Amino acid sequence: QVRVVESGGGLVQAGASLRLSCVLSGRTFSNTAMGWFRQAPGKEREFVATISWNGAYTNYANSVKGRFTISRDNTKNTAYLQMKSLKPEDTAVYYCAAGVLGSIATMQRDYSDWGQGTQVTVSS
Repeated sequence: QVRVVESGGGLVQAGASLRLSCVLSGRTFSNTAMGWFRQAPGKEREFVATISWNGAYTNYANSVKGRFTISRDNTKNTAYLQMKSLKPEDTAVYYCAAGVLGSIATMQRDYSDWGQGTQVTVSS
């Protein structure tokens, strides 16, 4: 059974940092691209960041570029999203997803397994 489990969300003030973690089980993590998406209240889920199977390639949404960093540790089957300089508009449920393939992908259809999400709330 494939499982994707996120953790690390919380309530922070604007300007603060948070690190989200995502553990994948039931699949071979080391050959799978990973992605982070988010959904704010009343909005559709949107792409945030993606990382290739070996960590060599990453891609970010323009809204988070320079503030968020995606990384992975294949020895721990874990992907991370380091978020800095958080803004109130970053408030959302953040979802981690495991890709169908190993290459980076920005479209939700390119991900086959999803976590339940973790809430990030940034107060002004």
